Amino acid sequence: MVDVSLRHAALGLLSQEPASGYDLLKKFTESMDNMWPATQSQLYGELNKLADAGLIKVSDLGPRGRKEYAITDAGRAELHRWMMSPQDDPPIRNAAMLRVFLLGQLTSSQAHEYLESLRSLSEQEHAHYEQVLDAYDWSADDDAFFARAVLEQGLRWTQHEIDWANWVIDGLNRRSRKSS
Repeated sequence: MVDVSLRHAALGLLSQEPASGYDLLKKFTESMDNMWPATQSQLYGELNKLADAGLIKVSDLGPRGRKEYAITDAGRAELHRWMMSPQDDPPIRNAAMLRVFLLGQLTSSQAHEYLESLRSLSEQEHAHYEQVLDAYDWSADDDAFFARAVLEQGLRWTQHEIDWANWVIDGLNRRSRKSS
């Protein structure tokens, strides 16, 4: 099965400029972590698949076998096709919300513990995005502007998750007080 999001994220970054796998992984971490994190093994595997499919090519070889990749015309065509086809996106699945839906199967204290951990993860993620926000000049060009737009979505989403988790925890606390 093709990892469509990783495939197209790599093509998109390479459409901006040629890069090595290391450089792409750094860009993923700096700009796409909130929507599509990638591990080194996932990214390097996908680069090999993209090259085999003729969507990218090795444009430069550096010291110690460092390969720099560039997008091909076929890669640009595939990226464009994918970008113009949002109707083909898979349905959104959210394991965290499935757990919340089923929290009634746990004790109140277990549900509270889960919600606290969910809030804590959102707070950590939000703090990370704030660090990324402060680390870059987002006004350089269109690519920087749209990367900043994605980061803003991550900041707003994690703040929403924090606010929502607080709301659920407050509601759970009220329910516990009522039943006592």
